Amino acid sequence: MTIRLKPQTEAFIARAVQQGPYKSADDFVEEAVQQLQNREEWLADNRAEIQSSIEEGYAAAERGELLSEDEVRERLEQKKQAWRNRQSPV
Repeated sequence: MTIRLKPQTEAFIARAVQQGPYKSADDFVEEAVQQLQNREEWLADNRAEIQSSIEEGYAAAERGELLSEDEVRERLEQKKQAWRNRQSPV
C-alpha cells in the first residue's frame, strides 16, 4: 500500500519518531491507526448514549435551562480532575 502524506504531516511524524518512543514512521502510523480504531469503536459503542445526551441538552436549551460560562468551566474542571484521578491512582 502506498500512502501519500502532506509535507507537514511527514515532518510531524519525523519529529515524533526522533523525539518520541517510536522506532520508525511505521510504528508511529500503527499507533495512530490503533488510536483511531479505538476511538471509532468507542463512538460506535456509545452512539445511542451520545445522541440521547445531545437531545437532552438541546431540549434543556430550548427551555432556557442554560449554564453560565463559569458553571461550564467549573463542571469541565471537575470532569478533568476526575479523569486525572482515574489515570493515576494514588
